Amino acid sequence: MEEQASLEKAFIILAAGKGTRMRSETPKVLHCVAHRTMLGHVLDLARRAEAVRSVVVVGHGAEAVAKAAEAHRPAPAGLSSALQEPQLGTAHAAAQAREALRGFGGAVFVLFADTPLITLKTLEQLGAAISAGAGVAVLGFEPEDPAAYGRLILDAEGGLARIVEFKDASAEERAVRLCNSGVMAIDGARLWGWLDRIDNENAKGEFYLTDIVALARADGAGVSVARADDPAEVLGVNDRADLAAAEAAFQARARAAAMADGVTLTAPETVFFAHDTALKPDVVVEPHVVFGPGVSVAAGAEIRAFSHLEGARVEAGAVIGPYARLRPGAEIGADARVGNFVEIKNATLAPGAKANHLSYLGDAAIGAGANIGAGTITCNYDGVLKHRTEIGAGAFVGSNSALVAPVTVGAGAIVAAGSTITASVPEDALALARGRQMSLEGRAPRLREQLALRKKRERGGETEGGT
Repeated sequence: MEEQASLEKAFIILAAGKGTRMRSETPKVLHCVAHRTMLGHVLDLARRAEAVRSVVVVGHGAEAVAKAAEAHRPAPAGLSSALQEPQLGTAHAAAQAREALRGFGGAVFVLFADTPLITLKTLEQLGAAISAGAGVAVLGFEPEDPAAYGRLILDAEGGLARIVEFKDASAEERAVRLCNSGVMAIDGARLWGWLDRIDNENAKGEFYLTDIVALARADGAGVSVARADDPAEVLGVNDRADLAAAEAAFQARARAAAMADGVTLTAPETVFFAHDTALKPDVVVEPHVVFGPGVSVAAGAEIRAFSHLEGARVEAGAVIGPYARLRPGAEIGADARVGNFVEIKNATLAPGAKANHLSYLGDAAIGAGANIGAGTITCNYDGVLKHRTEIGAGAFVGSNSALVAPVTVGAGAIVAAGSTITASVPEDALALARGRQMSLEGRAPRLREQLALRKKRERGGETEGGT
């Protein structure tokens, strides 16, 4: 077939299944891979494919699934949902999108919301087949163990002759390694006519979308096969073990992509990414680091072992960890340092600022070159409201200090170790806010004797004044 101009794309995303084997009150498609729902992964694929319409077919947990689709950001164009009730098979599910796709004549992709790892490259193969004139294009794959998958039987020209379910296949057909993923693209101008002709004369009494292949061939329409490069792309999630396998496949893909982009992962198998983790070249990530959603790390930064980052931005040359935690709103400036057992939340560290040990900095702004001593806490919460702490450039906050917000420590100021600061400190001032030390000569031996006598009496069951 001679290739034509690329057609507009629409998506039908099947998300009506109950997912009984997940054993969960949460609809199956709302379980997460890499901190994004499986439905969200497919919606994002639709956006990146520049679909002009996308329809999520809902059923079990319909309200929750439809709300999750509506809330997805960034959203694909023309997003809507359609209810399948009752659930009578995949062709019946696809038919529920008829009204939303009325008048659409481009390429219609039918995907499953529990198959979250299909790549844009693979999708483009299906679209190219429809653009070239095929009526239907089916996505196949070759797993290591074909097991009980349906087989794709090709004709002499390499087109798809038929799909044979494993239980119905002959020994010769079972020897075929090309398997059916269920994902397909269909010419939108002919889709509804074919769906109307699919019947439910089978053991389950359901309407199967795979029957569209025979109808297309009967009408003389070309039926093509595209192949997924990696079988993990078409991994469908039916239970928790499948969910773990999908997570592992995503992580393996993300690690490989990061290293190919110039990121050093010293122990790749121990690093975990979110769907949107963004690391620039020459970032170094040590073992056992976890990236939650919304993290970006600039070139040359270092994330040391056992650190957890979420909703954070790390600028060039900064060092995080080991054992550091960056929570949402953390912004770490160039060449800043966040050390072991330091937690940052909704706070900025300007370039060159340091918090090297055992501190909590929440709702705060730390100026350039400021130094935060071990054990420092910004006391940002009064039980009802959050308050901010401002620390100026070059300020020095001594160890074990508590800064009771709202409070400002001026540029160049020094807060003495052990201070509890409740009022603002001017620039270049020295602030001391702790109890005056007293030393009572010779009192230590006497105190020890008193304590030893008390311990002896308590252990012997005696009380003060007893015999």
